[in-house]
Amino acid sequence: MTDLQMSLIAASGVFVVGVIGYNKWQEYKARKSVERAFSSDHDDVLMRSGAAPERSAAERTPAERGPAAPVERHEPVFDANAVAAEPEVLVPGADALAEPVVHVPPVADSVSVAATAVAATATGATAAAVPSAHVAEPTLAPLVGAATPPAPPAQPAETLVDPLIDCLIPLNAEGPLRGERILPALQKLRRVGNKPVHFVGLAVSGDWEPIVHGGVYTKLQAGVQLATRTTALNELEYSEMVTRLRAVADEIGAEPEVPDMIEVMSEAKNLNRFVAGHDAQLGVNLASKGAPWAMSTLIGALENAGFDVRPDGRFVMPDEEKGVLFTLSTNVTLGADTTSRLTLLLDVPCVAPARDGFGRMVACAKALELRLDGAIVDDFDQPLLDSSLEEIAGQVREFYQEMDAADIPAGSTRALRLFS
Repeated sequence: MTDLQMSLIAASGVFVVGVIGYNKWQEYKARKSVERAFSSDHDDVLMRSGAAPERSAAERTPAERGPAAPVERHEPVFDANAVAAEPEVLVPGADALAEPVVHVPPVADSVSVAATAVAATATGATAAAVPSAHVAEPTLAPLVGAATPPAPPAQPAETLVDPLIDCLIPLNAEGPLRGERILPALQKLRRVGNKPVHFVGLAVSGDWEPIVHGGVYTKLQAGVQLATRTTALNELEYSEMVTRLRAVADEIGAEPEVPDMIEVMSEAKNLNRFVAGHDAQLGVNLASKGAPWAMSTLIGALENAGFDVRPDGRFVMPDEEKGVLFTLSTNVTLGADTTSRLTLLLDVPCVAPARDGFGRMVACAKALELRLDGAIVDDFDQPLLDSSLEEIAGQVREFYQEMDAADIPAGSTRALRLFS
């Protein structure tokens, strides 16, 4: 064996011994490190027979501290003197505004289609249009509800500004206002859309009255009508009203108290529902039994019967106070030479019961029936007998009772404003 081989064997032995020694040393270091990591200076209480030493509260864990001491509870106490009772607000229920189910009793000899539809409205609209509060309370109650400030007690039931059919907007001024100074500004706001706008003032006498020259007013109120025969006050019209009213108020030195739009729109719809449910017109037809009537002869006969001929070609029957009782249509154009059919029409909510519009219209139709050799018929040319006409008269009386219960009597200022 050569020297080189011996040297290599010796070097290999030394290398193997060094590797084994290094591994043993690393194993020793790792064992010591683990022992240090898991070692504890505290005594194991489970291995001791004595009690554990007492520790301070700061040294205890939450689990060791136990549940916290209960906090004394104080019940709230209601002080009747400190809490003001909230007023009860009555809101009309949906049932009061439901659309009525119209039932028309059969008529032996049917009336005209227009008369039948209107008579049905008069029969079936008892629950139709007015919130129950207005039916139960015969006194005046504003439909605008919480949105409209209450009218002062001195205000009469029916004025140019009516709390039942208008949205009332008070105008507060620092001092008395003279009529001649504020009238030019108020004249700028008379209508929004097709809804009229009115102003009244509280005079020094204590009465509400229209604004006039020479008058002195301590308070003002503006009123925009909530509904007409065609539409209800809508959001655009109300916004226009508020904008223009603020400009007028600035000009006269006043500040308006504007009601909430949502509430005003709700009340406008309620009032419009009432108007739609009571927009009743009754028609009675008179048909020629022979040849058509010549217009030249017919006009003379109608004038002799008491009709006034208006410039627009309408024939109007006035009453003793020159008011319109009912109208007559020839059912042809102004240039026609003849007609074989006449229609008498009564606008029921615009004629007071005391004027007996329906009874006088039927009496006029019967007089013309004899004078013109005609016949009272319905839209299908079927004769209208007295029994049918009397049944309709009974329905008209019921219709008037419903309007009275709603504080909007037929023919009153309110009714004329709503159904104009």
